[in-house]
Amino acid sequence: MTTQAYGNTAADQPLGPLQIERREPGPRDVAIDILFCGVCHSDLHTARGEWDGTLYPCVPGHEIVGRVTAVGGEVDRFKVGDVVGVGCMVDSCGTCPSCHDGEEQYCTGSGFVGTYNGEDAHLGGHTFGGYSKHVVVDQDFVLRIGHDEKDLAAVAPLLCAGITTYSPLRHWKVGPGQKVGVVGLGGLGHMGVKIAAAMGADVTVFTTSPDKREDALKLGAKDVIVSRDPDAMKAAEGQFDFILNTVAAPLDLDPYLAALKRDGTMVLVGVPADPHKSPDVGNLIFRRRALAGSLIGGIRETQEMLDFCHEHGLTADIEMIRMDEINTAYDRMVKSDVKYRFVIDMASL
Repeated sequence: MTTQAYGNTAADQPLGPLQIERREPGPRDVAIDILFCGVCHSDLHTARGEWDGTLYPCVPGHEIVGRVTAVGGEVDRFKVGDVVGVGCMVDSCGTCPSCHDGEEQYCTGSGFVGTYNGEDAHLGGHTFGGYSKHVVVDQDFVLRIGHDEKDLAAVAPLLCAGITTYSPLRHWKVGPGQKVGVVGLGGLGHMGVKIAAAMGADVTVFTTSPDKREDALKLGAKDVIVSRDPDAMKAAEGQFDFILNTVAAPLDLDPYLAALKRDGTMVLVGVPADPHKSPDVGNLIFRRRALAGSLIGGIRETQEMLDFCHEHGLTADIEMIRMDEINTAYDRMVKSDVKYRFVIDMASL
């Protein structure tokens, strides 16, 4: 079936209207009319060819909230009218150890299939994302949303920013009595603060911008450290159980590693275009500290995150845009001019 979408045909071209093909729902498929789609920095990198391997035409979008319009005969988890979400993945091999463990994002079989720019096993070619009217997804990669209708736009970024920060906090068992640092207060960082605080942690934001102090405290942080202040960073040494580093730009990691207690861990969730400076191994060895990474989250954990956010009344802080404002939004994202996530009202397409 033909569907209206928004994308581009080359890296140097702006996004604009396109017609794309979606498959007819199969026995295990869920057909979804898209209500809202969040805008992730990955969308910009992919559409503008800043990462290798972009397939054109490119239709980004992997923070999808919509309403079910049809289900296949074998679908037993969803019905017409349900409000659902689709995140960064729409398929995986299903048989490798990671898939068996519910960690599809680490699939070692065929690799997970991205919601856009992945291999389309049904129609051939590549997958198209949520900057569109309609999508068809296997029920195993569809998520239940329990939030109120009025909050649905602000739920969309949870499908990427939410799970990207929830997964490491959950995996490293962040909770009450722990002192947690969040590096960066952007789309990812603001969700990391909200979720870590809801888990009961005492949260501190590390930021280069002193003017973000008030926002950080409103989001649930107890303190703010300006990372450009060497005295403040020196005073932070040995204070933190866990640090979630959301910055996707090259950093000197050593001051943050030094801020960890013995046995503390810093987890990176941002991928810089150029590598971080290699850290001083002594910062790891002499306090048994760990430096780790984390990639989104599996479907089971993403559902757990959505349920957690519903229970705690958490959504993203968003700015709603029309579909035809996406190119301006991308330019603003490059300048970090958004608090804290753009969401497209797909009724405007």
